[in-house]
Amino acid sequence: MADLKILAVSGSLRTASFNSALVRAAQKHAPGGMTVEVYDGLRDIPPYDSDVDNDTPPAAVVGLRHRIGAADGLFIATPEYNYGIPGVLKNALDWASCPAVGSSLAGKPIAVAGASPTNFGTVRAQLALRQMFLWTDSRVVGKPELQIFRAHERFDEAGNLTDETTIDLLQRLLDALAAQVDACRS
Repeated sequence: MADLKILAVSGSLRTASFNSALVRAAQKHAPGGMTVEVYDGLRDIPPYDSDVDNDTPPAAVVGLRHRIGAADGLFIATPEYNYGIPGVLKNALDWASCPAVGSSLAGKPIAVAGASPTNFGTVRAQLALRQMFLWTDSRVVGKPELQIFRAHERFDEAGNLTDETTIDLLQRLLDALAAQVDACRS
């Protein structure tokens, strides 16, 4: 595997978020040759407004688009709110998907994961994300799926992923993302 730069995004703003902890776990458990950088600017992204999405979009949006474009792939960890993805994540992805021609998400390899204290993990939120990425023609990793249910049992109080089975699944997902990046480069 060549050197890969992956941008990791947590869809949660909460300080003690399991999904932010999952992004940090991706940094820690990334395979050799892969660097995972955390994007933590969701709070700075204004609500999408096509009237200001012109030649001089907001600086936070320019930064987001640039970081996505510069990354070889994305790792997105999303919570599930009301059977879907959080509004702040959807908003950021709406900005990133524009312009439709030449979007920073076009053809981008993406791995989707999520963690939740419930028994169902983030199944529906991940499905919503996968559906969104059809429009951008992003290359979403199909398998393995990583839906961490009962997350409070898999992370310690400091936010470290401690469950060996989940760590193994995370590593396999990151390996699949690396393979997707390599396939897109070919």
